[in-house]
Amino acid sequence: MVTDNKIITETISIRLDETKQIPAAMIFPEDHGERKSIAIILAHGAENDMNHPLLVSVAHGLAQAGCLALRFNFPYRNEGRKSPDSQKTLIRTWQSVCRFLKEGSGYRVDTLIAAGKSMGGRVASQMASEGLLPADRLIFLGYPLHAPGNKVKLRDEHLYRITIPMLFFAGTRDPLCDLILLRKVLSRLQAPWELEVIEGGDHSLHPLKEAGIPQQDIYEVLLRKIKNWLRV
Repeated sequence: MVTDNKIITETISIRLDETKQIPAAMIFPEDHGERKSIAIILAHGAENDMNHPLLVSVAHGLAQAGCLALRFNFPYRNEGRKSPDSQKTLIRTWQSVCRFLKEGSGYRVDTLIAAGKSMGGRVASQMASEGLLPADRLIFLGYPLHAPGNKVKLRDEHLYRITIPMLFFAGTRDPLCDLILLRKVLSRLQAPWELEVIEGGDHSLHPLKEAGIPQQDIYEVLLRKIKNWLRV
């Protein structure tokens, strides 16, 4: 356990079944148990893990704002594999992490936010559309609306069945999320939604080098928007 400026970080393991566990990290303020509890789970994308700077920055910033934040690895990352797990395993992992946070962590959770970078957010949204995820809100840190170079086949059908509020972050040069197409999809959603566009951002919301914008400035924009959206 590490304590820094009244912020506590715990490295933990979450059991998936009798043989598998995954690593996770919780970060929260020391007085977390004394306030109304907002908890956020952050899932990584297909080609990274829970230590991606974007996820770490958002988790730390929300903990400083009074929330509990939990990051975790899907099994394939923990096992050193490059190819993502099956959809069934990804769903089971998300469910195990939610169950741990709400029932096994020892911390009260009044409001649960499910957030994800690319694949992590996509899976959470598919689960939410089918009633398989006990989340109150969804945050997408770069939504993979389509495959690179293929804007015909969209990953949008399930989004229209979601009823909880959603917050989307999208970069203007994201090859996996054409902004014109995304805005058309959003206009058809039945759930409340907000979109924050990151000028010059790619799929990981990195700005163009020639723009001279520090990456940390982008993270601060994200964090400010999330805190305003959550009212923390």
